[in-house]
Parts: sequence; C-alpha cells; structure tokens
Amino acid sequence: MVELILACDFGGTKLSAAVIEAAALAAPDAAWRGHLRRFSPPGATAESDINTMVEMGRELLGGERPSHIGISFGGPVDYQAGVVRLSHHVPGWEMTPLQQLFAHAFQAPVRVDNDANVAALGEWRFGAGRGAADLLYVTVSTGVGGGWILDGRPYRGSAGMAGEIGHTVVDPNGPVCLCGKRGCVERLASGPYMARDVALARGLPVEAVTGKLVAEWAAEGEETAVAILERGAKGLGIGLGNAANLLNPRRIVLGGGLTKSGNRWWQLVRETAQATALPEVKFDIVPAQLGDDAPLWGAVALTE
Repeated sequence: MVELILACDFGGTKLSAAVIEAAALAAPDAAWRGHLRRFSPPGATAESDINTMVEMGRELLGGERPSHIGISFGGPVDYQAGVVRLSHHVPGWEMTPLQQLFAHAFQAPVRVDNDANVAALGEWRFGAGRGAADLLYVTVSTGVGGGWILDGRPYRGSAGMAGEIGHTVVDPNGPVCLCGKRGCVERLASGPYMARDVALARGLPVEAVTGKLVAEWAAEGEETAVAILERGAKGLGIGLGNAANLLNPRRIVLGGGLTKSGNRWWQLVRETAQATALPEVKFDIVPAQLGDDAPLWGAVALTE
C-alpha cells in the first residue's frame, strides 16, 4: 500500500496543497504526486478557506486516505495543541482547532505550525538550509515572519511565538505597524506597506500599487519607489543583524515575493545586516530554493 502525505498551506491570499508518496522522500529529486493552488476570494473567512482546503485535499487524494497530514498556517499557532490563534488577514480564525478539524475530515494524524516555522523546516530539510545545523528563515512578502532551526531542531519558544522578526522594532520613530508599535521590520519591509507608502507619496489610489510594482518602479529609477524599497531593505537588514547577534545562526535564508526585488535590494540587506552584527558574528544570507512551495515541503517535514 502506497503511503501518501498531504501537505497544506493556508496563506494570507492563497491556498496551496500537495500530495507526495512517503517513499519518494528518500530520493534527492523528490517530486509531488499532485499539486493545487487557489486564491482566496474577496470576503474569504476561516470557514470558507477550511472548506476549500479540504476539497483540494480530497481532489488530490482521489479517494485514498493519507498516512499523515502537515499544515502550514499564515499566523500564530499553538503547535502543541494544533490550534490557530488568529489570522491578521482573514477573519474568523481565532482559536480554531485546525489539527482536530483535519484529523476528523481525513481520519489521519495531523501536525500544524506557523508558516514561517514550517518554511524554515522545509528549507532546512529540502532546500537552501541543507547542511546547516543552525538556520534562520525569513519570509518577506505580505508580512515578514521568521522561523528558527537550532542544533538541527525547530525552535518555537515557550508559547510558539519565536521567530517574529517582523515585529522587531528597528526605527522607534518610524510609521505605526498593525501591531501598534512603530518602525517594525514588517512595517518597513513588507510588500503591502511599501506599496501603500509609495501610493500615498505619489497621490495614487492605494489599491493601484503592489509590492511587485514598487520593485519594478525602483528598477526603473523612480525616486519614491527607490527610497521606500531601500528603506525596507535596510530595515530588514537591521533586524537580521540583531537576530544574528542574539542567536548566531550559520545561515539566514530569505524567501517570499520581495526577495525578487533585484540585486540592489539584496546588496543593501546583506550590507546592513553585516554592519549591524558584531564583527565576530559570521553568517551568510542566501535566497530560498523552494520558492512558494517552502511551506508545503516544510509541512511534509512536520510529519516525519
């Protein structure tokens, strides 16, 4: 009998699911047996996203029963209880027992964790972090989140909140973040916030500008986009340098859409991180290898 692992990723704007044969994980070029991605519609709720993900899982499994299920969730998660604490982007997720719901739906053991923790595990096990005992993974996209691998094991903290580098304050006099503090890494470096700042500075409708567009304008030399993008890169670099001082990872892996912002962005992030860290603290900063699938591969690793 073929053992199938179902991997699920609840993002802020999209849902992804994949199935892989457990036996395939031993191969260096392991590949999905099936893969689906769907964008959340306007007005999506926790209930609608759960229903969609269950449908995707059943479609991929084709009537077969999974041996294990791993779930990545874009928000705070109580890993031990398998409970989603909340979502900053989709309403209705407060204290949702996601592990229990999927165990009932598929009659299989389930593990759930925060997407940054899961992506860190995926990159460490299958991607850019292979061979590094200590690793910090940071995703820079709709938000900014992080996950730690220390001594070859995920580190989640006492309440599962370790890795929240997005809410490290790097400019106490900076703009207000959704968390209520000023000058957080996420407020300066995430796509939606940079897009909002560029739109307001140029007198454009906020909904007309995206993080991708900011990067494109910056590449063309548009002054406002250049200034906002570089401010974000430096803010992220300060956050990474401080994290390196604190826990001294050998490797920092960056993923998410904003990492496609060009060579200048990468240069500023690396230079600022090294300048912030102590001279004795050595680390490299590399791009993620698994792309958008890092949380899915990490969800697979959660089940091992």
